[in-house]
Amino acid sequence: MTATSARTLKLLSILGVGATLTAGELATRLGTSARTVRRDIDTLRELGYEIEAVRGAGGGYRLGRATRLPPVVFDEEQAVAAAVALQTVPTILSGIRENAARALSTLRQAMPARSRVNAEAFTVSAARNYWEFPAAPIDAEIVRVIGGAINRQHIVRADYTGEDEPTTLTLEPHDLVVWAARWYLVAFQPDADRWRAMRIDRLEPRMPTGRTFDRRDVPHGDPVAFVMTTHDRGDTPAEWPCRGSALIALPTPVVARFAPGGSTVEHHTDSDCRLTLGAWSWAGLAGLLLTFDADLMDIEPAELRKALSSLRTRIDEGLGRSG
Repeated sequence: MTATSARTLKLLSILGVGATLTAGELATRLGTSARTVRRDIDTLRELGYEIEAVRGAGGGYRLGRATRLPPVVFDEEQAVAAAVALQTVPTILSGIRENAARALSTLRQAMPARSRVNAEAFTVSAARNYWEFPAAPIDAEIVRVIGGAINRQHIVRADYTGEDEPTTLTLEPHDLVVWAARWYLVAFQPDADRWRAMRIDRLEPRMPTGRTFDRRDVPHGDPVAFVMTTHDRGDTPAEWPCRGSALIALPTPVVARFAPGGSTVEHHTDSDCRLTLGAWSWAGLAGLLLTFDADLMDIEPAELRKALSSLRTRIDEGLGRSG
């Protein structure tokens, strides 16, 4: 009986994430048979949980929208994940530190003793690593507004400062992507008939339009891949003691994907592009350019050219001594 109750509770937890899963998929995750899964679903229904059966392609079972889950019960891994996430989220969102701390406290109180021990075992302090080139945390309210529009499939009107001049855009918001500690919106701009990847911290949403849109297929079939390979995504060079640029003999999408956070990529030709970036020293900046392992041209400023020349001399001397 104990094993049955534990399995049924785990089934409820799996369905609680909102996914639609077949009896076979649920059986695999629970380590049991599809027949047992169906019996457990009947048990949950008898207890008052609304478990919907979805027919057709992509069908299966899902938790009804009106269903309320019981008090929070996490396994050890989930408890650790929740504790770490709530303690580190203030590094990418501003105005959320107090709410995240209260949420963690509430979760811990709702957990059984064993889960609470695992959650309380992790006290995390996040610090800036200069190799990560992070951006400043952004306003959590903007993320809430944009995220709500994505969930409801509502068209958004927003002022955007990622262009040469501030402009007001009409957008169909599809996905939020966090990359290199920066938030991006993947949206379709219907009046320009184009997809956009835009920095959320450069968007200021206006009053909700209330108009809906039909979701489209995101380029590459993946919003993350789209953001990483799009060069005109609203980035600007971060403030560093040293900043320079060079033409790199690589296609723009390749450089856009691997460029450090806080850099910008400009399309030049199909085979090269200009990368502008910064670092704490000219030698550090030169080293970052060399990681692309491609020919460099039109290198600016003179201090960067001098640093590259100095590195070449040091490398030649080092190879000579090794020989």
